[in-house]
Amino acid sequence: MSQKTDGLIIKTVMLAGRIMIESGADMARVDDTLKRIARNAGIKDPKIFETTTGITMSIPDRHEAQVEPINKRTIDLEKVARVNDASRAFQNKQLSLPNFYLRLIAIDVSAPFFAFYWQLMAAALVSATLVIMYGASWRDFLPTALVGALGYTCFYFINSRYKIRFVSEFLAALLIGFSAVMLVRFNLGYSVDRIIIGALMPLVPGVPLTNAVRDLLAGHILSGMARAMEAILTACALGLGIAFILKFM
Repeated sequence: MSQKTDGLIIKTVMLAGRIMIESGADMARVDDTLKRIARNAGIKDPKIFETTTGITMSIPDRHEAQVEPINKRTIDLEKVARVNDASRAFQNKQLSLPNFYLRLIAIDVSAPFFAFYWQLMAAALVSATLVIMYGASWRDFLPTALVGALGYTCFYFINSRYKIRFVSEFLAALLIGFSAVMLVRFNLGYSVDRIIIGALMPLVPGVPLTNAVRDLLAGHILSGMARAMEAILTACALGLGIAFILKFM
C-alpha cells in the first residue's frame, strides 16, 4: 500500500471521527466505526485514540500519523446516522475509498439540519407538554410554551453568534426566570416553579449526560469525565440564572 493511500485512509478516518464527535456520538460508537473503516481500508491493526477534544491515529510500521482537533460539539444525530450509513456502504464495497472520503465531505458541509422555526416550535411544545406531565395546571400550558420559546430563542442566537460556552445557557435561564415571574405577577400564569421547570427542559443537557455515562461504562474514562463535567457546568449555568432571578425578584 502506497504512502499516498495511507494518507487518504487516515484523512478519511479522521474526518469520519470528527463529524461523529462534533455531532454528539458516544465514544464507543466512534471507536467502533473508525476501526472498522480502517480495517476495511486494509489496515490490520489501526492505532486510534479518541477524546472529545481530538483524535489521534497512526498506522503501525509506517511513517503516517495525524492528529485532528475537535473544536465544537453539538447534537446532530442526522450526521451520525449518515456517517454510519456511508461506512456500511464502504464495508460492503459499494463505495471506493476516494468516493467514501468525498461522501464524508458532503455530509460535513451539507447535511440538513432543522430550520430555526422548527426548533422553536419543538422547544415550545416540549416545554408545555412536560409542564402538564409534572402536574401543573392547564392554565400554565400556553405561558410555559411562550417562556420556553423565549428561552430557546435567547440560547440559540447567543450560542450561534458569539459561541461562548455556558453564557448562552445562563442568559437563557435569566430570561426564562424573568418571564415566568412576570407572567405570574400579571395573572397570566399560575405556578412560577412549574413554568420555569418546563421551560428549562429543552436546554437540559440530557444527551451529553447520557453519553458521559455510556463512555464511562465502555471504558472511555477521559471522554466520559469530560462530557460529565461539560453537562454539569451547563446545568450549573442554568441553575445560576434561575437562582439569580428568584433571589432578586
